[in-house]
Amino acid sequence: MFKSEFLDRYFPEDVRGKKEIEFLEMKPGTMSVTEYAAKFVELAKFNPHYTHETAEFSKCIKFENSLRADIKRPIGYQKIRIFSELVSSCRIYEEDSEAEFLSTKQLK
Repeated sequence: MFKSEFLDRYFPEDVRGKKEIEFLEMKPGTMSVTEYAAKFVELAKFNPHYTHETAEFSKCIKFENSLRADIKRPIGYQKIRIFSELVSSCRIYEEDSEAEFLSTKQLK
């Protein structure tokens, strides 16, 4: 109830609509997993389809499907459906991949 009242008072319907569209079309691009997750959580608040009961599963599906292919491929097989765990696994994988790349580059 508070969330609904807050959004109605401080975010007019047209702004909420724009934020919802931004969320639906959002892609990570060059953002890190941490940056993308923060933006994702911020914009997910404006999506009326995420009820408390279904939000966790839906957020995981949307987040996972919009990841860069190099992260999505290994993470997708794990079928993680708790959002915080999914973000954590993606972040760790990203950091490990970058460290491996830098290590390989330094050896050459």
